[in-house]
Amino acid sequence: MNQMRPPPRPRRGPKSADGRAERNDNIRHKKVLLVGSHAPTLVNFRTPLISAIVARGHEVVAVASHMDAESAETLRQLGARSHELQLANQSLNPLAMWGAIDELRRLIRAETPDVVIAYTIKPILVAAMAASAERVPRLVSMITGAGYAFTPGGGVKRTMSRIAATQLYRVALPRSHAVVFQNPDDEAQFRQLGLIAAGQDVRLTNGSGVDLKHFAPTPLPKGASFLMMARFLKTKGIRDYAAAAARLKAAHPGVAVQLVGWADSSPDSISQAELGRIIESGVLFRGRFSDVRPAISNCSVLVLPSYYREGVPRSVLEAMAMGRAIITTDSPGCRETVRDGVNGFLVPPRDPDALYAAMLRFVVEPGLAEQMGAASRKIAETKFDVDGVNAELLSVADL
Repeated sequence: MNQMRPPPRPRRGPKSADGRAERNDNIRHKKVLLVGSHAPTLVNFRTPLISAIVARGHEVVAVASHMDAESAETLRQLGARSHELQLANQSLNPLAMWGAIDELRRLIRAETPDVVIAYTIKPILVAAMAASAERVPRLVSMITGAGYAFTPGGGVKRTMSRIAATQLYRVALPRSHAVVFQNPDDEAQFRQLGLIAAGQDVRLTNGSGVDLKHFAPTPLPKGASFLMMARFLKTKGIRDYAAAAARLKAAHPGVAVQLVGWADSSPDSISQAELGRIIESGVLFRGRFSDVRPAISNCSVLVLPSYYREGVPRSVLEAMAMGRAIITTDSPGCRETVRDGVNGFLVPPRDPDALYAAMLRFVVEPGLAEQMGAASRKIAETKFDVDGVNAELLSVADL
């Protein structure tokens, strides 16, 4: 049986120069549970959002699996508290999630949050079930990309993932007070599938935004230099990049073609043996970076030939903010980042010949990368500034 929610506890507001709390009777400070799937990615991707919530005087409890000591300390320094939630199992089997739902319900009863914000499919489902059962006043579900399950293609695993994801969203999203999408294609598909309730509050943001100060422009290296920075998934276009790179290296051996990222446990990931063959073809594998800015600084063009259902790809936004030209695909999420022929090129997904032709343009036209890179920075400033994106999210969450 649900416990009665106690009245909200008074929150401490911002302090004045002498250390005393400033009074602002027009603001009711709230408690926010931010629920993600994996603590290190919560820290890497949601730091600006957490900082923005804390800066308004609200209390943040960050909830995720793998809450290691480093992540917990980073969150503490941001002004947030942390809580471990067991979501490590990659299965979308609803029965496997009941333990996490029960655990989150207990946390909600203990913390009595005013708002729960969740992103990615498993946290959204768990948060929706727990928050609705405990009658949390505001639940915001953030669709940061439809993901593997909704990527075009067949196969038993993808088909089963699509069926499971559709059913889970059908349960979770109607319980949400607001649903936030990062691109119009995802919103249209979710509406077509009947996953959005009639009259539901639905918002569209420009991805997760990018920190324009942290990802500041840097000088371009001499000569054309390409970089793909992603998980090594087939649907991220790793094979198309490898094929275009091999062809480009054969014609122009001196051109640098680089790869940053990692192969994970996804059924869509390439094997280590295939990665070895890509490296043998002349692609420079630079490993995985905790801070990707040095890798971006060492390229003139960021390439992401993805047909994965991105929200808005973060790697592209980071490269745009640092003044890099972009080659990506005319597919959901990716197409939001490029004005074709202005700050880069859009190519058809799964078309290594078109990808090669776009890369070749930067080799034979030396000034093109600088021109398009400057345009990328301007687009990042006007469209993808993280402060503007987070202001919209705070508005959605009534914070």
